Amino acid sequence: MQKLVELYQQWSGAEPQNVAKLPVAGSNREYYRLTDSQGLSVVGCIGTSRDENHAFVYLCKHFSKHQLPVPEMLAVSDDELRYIESDLGSISLFDAIRGGREAGGRYTLKEQELLKRTIRVLPKIQLLGAQELDFSNCYPQPAFDTDSVLFDLNYFKYCFLKATELDFHELKLEADFRLLAKDLTAAGDTQGFLYRDFQARNVMLDSNGNPYFIDFQGGRKGPYYYDVASFLWQASAKYPHKLRRELVYEYYNALKLYTEVPHPHAFVDRLSLFVLFRMLQVLGAYGFRGYFERKPHFIASIPPAMQNVRELLDERNFPYPYLTDVLDRLTRMPKFQQIEAPAPRADGFKTTDLNPYKPHPQDGPATFSKYDAQGPLVVKVFSFSYTKSIPEDESGNGGGYVFDCRSTHNPGRYEPYKQLTGLDEPVIRFLEDDGEILTFLDSVYKLADAHVRRYIQRGFTSLMFCFGCTGGQHRSVYSAQHLAEHIHEKFGIEVRICHREQGITQTLPAV
Repeated sequence: MQKLVELYQQWSGAEPQNVAKLPVAGSNREYYRLTDSQGLSVVGCIGTSRDENHAFVYLCKHFSKHQLPVPEMLAVSDDELRYIESDLGSISLFDAIRGGREAGGRYTLKEQELLKRTIRVLPKIQLLGAQELDFSNCYPQPAFDTDSVLFDLNYFKYCFLKATELDFHELKLEADFRLLAKDLTAAGDTQGFLYRDFQARNVMLDSNGNPYFIDFQGGRKGPYYYDVASFLWQASAKYPHKLRRELVYEYYNALKLYTEVPHPHAFVDRLSLFVLFRMLQVLGAYGFRGYFERKPHFIASIPPAMQNVRELLDERNFPYPYLTDVLDRLTRMPKFQQIEAPAPRADGFKTTDLNPYKPHPQDGPATFSKYDAQGPLVVKVFSFSYTKSIPEDESGNGGGYVFDCRSTHNPGRYEPYKQLTGLDEPVIRFLEDDGEILTFLDSVYKLADAHVRRYIQRGFTSLMFCFGCTGGQHRSVYSAQHLAEHIHEKFGIEVRICHREQGITQTLPAV
């Protein structure tokens, strides 16, 4: 600690007025916030591994040179065991989306936007960050390779699979492990910077919600799919299917700015291999922490993690028959069956659907995914107050639907919600916890889906949906926003939203 203070003195020319230790999670490094007499602060780090610190310092300076959103490296000790960096504040993405996570995956629009903003920046650090980067500085190894994959797969085998006492043929399993390792490392997408520990805890947000990246000292050369799988299929995040699908779509479009990308379906097929790999890594870690270190939290985490594997196997056909057989038998073991059933989704999508470009299974052959939609139809969705008349259809066609939301529980009757709208987190949670609005919208979605589908088939160009309530502020706003997002997500067509009484408009462009 004293040596860190001395490093600060050398850098700033004065002693810090205040030194506060910062909380860490699972790290052997110690972090301190050092503040001067003017209230300006920096963050100091004390590490135990020179090589690990060297990797972070090198990468931090390299990324800063390329103007990427990382902390600025201000001072480094001669032995590289201590360094001082700019202070990015105390709000992480993990903290900012806590509400949605604790609500079982019901993320507000603001929380969703923070996630989308973050995933859009990820390709920048993966591709631009790899330019001129000397990967020999990476720790503990310079590249994602077959040996590192096999290490993690065998970690799963020895720390989890064997502990379950499931019978399996070791040589057959090893053969599939080698095929999976070869597939993960074979393609030409392994030349980027693989963050490796890309998670919400390692993203800091400035006052405007812009993401900054930290804790990338374990990064190396590797495929960009790995970080997407790590971030979006992290079990504790509880991202709902629809949001995860949107985030994959956001990442895919951002990736196209920096490199040539495969067709969306090929992209998803390859991504699924890394999702499978990450799930095996997670089970290996849970097995070690739970079965060997006997930590109850990790034992309790195994059934939900196994449910993720079960859903993945239901959705995807992997070319590893024996590994698939072993995993299938694992998921059928009675001790892994006791999980809390997920709440049914109001929009009808199954949480088992991995493919973010796959049409809804009820659509049949005449429906459109994001990359198939060709119809010129534009859907307009309004929220309004019945005291101020129903919105007019300016297309000249007339028709459309008007739904009365006043049969559902009204949050506007309660003081805490009177100044909020159906776009605000507290109102969203009030309505969804109450549940009446979800039942109401379930019927609306079915009716709207059939109508939109038929309008596309017949080549119509305009369709209007309106939701009214007493003030046009809570229930109607919530319903209109969710129907609009549902239609845009399902059919990929242009949807125009107007919350008339709130003066809010938004266009979801055709894909």
